[in-house]
This record gives sequence, structure tokens and C-alpha cells, in this order.
Amino acid sequence: MTTESGLGAPARLRSIAFPAEVEAVVELLTTTNMHDQPGWFPTVPGLTNDWAPTSSFFPERDLQGLELDGRLVGLARHSWRDRPSVVNHRIEVWVHPAHRRRGFGTRLLEWATARARESAMEPHGLDPAKPHQLGGQGPDSVPAAAAFAGAHGFVPFRYHFEMRRPLADPIPDVALPDGLELRPALPEQFRTIWDADEEAFRDHWDHAAPVDGDYEQFLGDPELDPSLWQVAWAGEEVAGLIINTIYARENELEGVLVGWLDSVATRRPWRGRGLAGALIVRSLAALRDRGMTEAGLGVDAENPTGALHLYEKFGFRRIRTWVFYRRPLDPAGTSELGSP
Repeated sequence: MTTESGLGAPARLRSIAFPAEVEAVVELLTTTNMHDQPGWFPTVPGLTNDWAPTSSFFPERDLQGLELDGRLVGLARHSWRDRPSVVNHRIEVWVHPAHRRRGFGTRLLEWATARARESAMEPHGLDPAKPHQLGGQGPDSVPAAAAFAGAHGFVPFRYHFEMRRPLADPIPDVALPDGLELRPALPEQFRTIWDADEEAFRDHWDHAAPVDGDYEQFLGDPELDPSLWQVAWAGEEVAGLIINTIYARENELEGVLVGWLDSVATRRPWRGRGLAGALIVRSLAALRDRGMTEAGLGVDAENPTGALHLYEKFGFRRIRTWVFYRRPLDPAGTSELGSP
């Protein structure tokens, strides 16, 4: 048992038995996110799937909780991804709103940093010359998040816009490019569609090489609804796709009816032909027909394909900015920052 300096309040840093403790974790995340309003409210089945073991995240090693008076009041999560020029160790920290400004977030971050350094020395089969960095993110609507990041040496380096579009507004008619057709997604095609999505995002700054367990995690998402997907085919090849999702619990807690264009992807040979726009309008119509009143999506502020302007053209407007932070890491904490 340890004690917060000067407070006399016993707080125990301990490992999390996951998924055995998933309900307590979801309760903490829900309370924290209702206060901070980042728009993410996981369900018990959803988080059980999302945080299942993979080769880049293992709960026994990569989750740590802070317990106070027998209750979970803080949580830290570490995971890593191999990007083209850097290995990114993602750090996530949550502290119950009633227990902030007591050093709990710092303790959790210190544990996560130590875990990242330990992970950097483990045999992942990565390029040993590649630099490692700590990465995190937070909405600009939570000023304390930026202050916390800055106090611990993290610097902003990339921005991501969350956008919404009313579905009551007219949806334009955009034809599919010649030679392509829209077909329902069948189970035997799910892997082909997932592979096409992965390939299309290789140009994205945040793309990371898939790890063992990624596809299974995608397929196991309890909110996966292939009937909402819009997939354009060129014969037996996927030309482009949009993975649409409705998160019922998030909508209920926030009092909204939002459907999400979670992944908008066009493969290189079919870019510049209007395919993305044709899939967007069909996605908007599909979400409207399911009773949604808004559509939402996220986009990199510096997307090289001009996605931001495309979304604005179809009526999406920015409602929030997510800030991506980074800090250098090696076992001694002295390596240079990798490029994004």
C-alpha cells in the first residue's frame, strides 16, 4: 500500500485482471468521459473485444489501475504500433473527476512510461535502429489535458478534426464511376474488404503495420454492422469502401442520433474519379434511413488526399479538434523524436 504525498489517502497501484474487471473499467471510463466529453463510451462487450490480447497489447502487462478505498479511480493503458519511421507507444490515462489534482495521473503516466521502456527492449521483431516515442491524444475541449501533456514533456505535432453533418440537409445525387458497382458485403468477403481498407490507409501518417489479432478484433466488434457498409467493386476487386457504424450506447448517453463514417477508403487505382463522394452520399442515405439525424467522421487536418475539403463539400463541419502529442523514448529516455 502506498500513500499520496501529503494527503494521507491510501492509493494502490495494481494490475488489472482483464476481462474479469471489465465492468469496473467501463464504469470508470464512462464517468470520466461523461465529464470530459470526448465522445467515447465503450460497452462491456465492445471493450472486451477491443482490449483483447494482441501482439502489441497484452492486458496483464499493459494495464494498470489505481485503487482507492476499494474502488478503481484511475487507469493507464500502454500499447505499441510499428509506423514507417518510428515505433509509437500509445499512452492512455484516465482519472476519475472526483480524484484529480492529487498526483494520480502522474503516477499512472510514470508507470506507463516505464512499461513503454520495458516494451521497447522486448523482442517484437522490429527494426532495432528505429526510434521509439511515446504518443498520446486528447480533445482541445479539455484544457487540463493539454496542460497535463505539456507538464510531462509531450508536444503537439498533429491535429485531427471531428466533423458532423445534419442528415435533414439535402443529400446530393452522385453517380458511381463507370465500371464499378455497389454490392452487399458478404461474410466470405469480409477479409478482402478489411485488407482493402488497410491497403488504402498505407499513405496515412498514423498507419501502422497490422499485428496478430487485428483482423479478429475487427470481426469480433459487437457493433459491427456490414449491412451499413458501402463497398464499390471492380469485378472481384474492392475499389473503395466506407465502414459505417451506429454506436447505440454513445447515442443514448449523449442524447443524440449519430451514425459514423468510421473508415472512408479509396484504393490508389481508383482515386480522383469521384468514388469517395459517391460512397459518402450513399452512406448518408443509409444512416438517415436507420433513423439517424446526424453523420459524423474524423479526418486528419493534413490529409494529403484532400479529404477535409471533400467532407466540407458534402456538408460536414468541424465540431472538435483532437491533438496528437509525442515525446521521445528509449530505454534511457534519450532517443530523438521520430517523424510522424
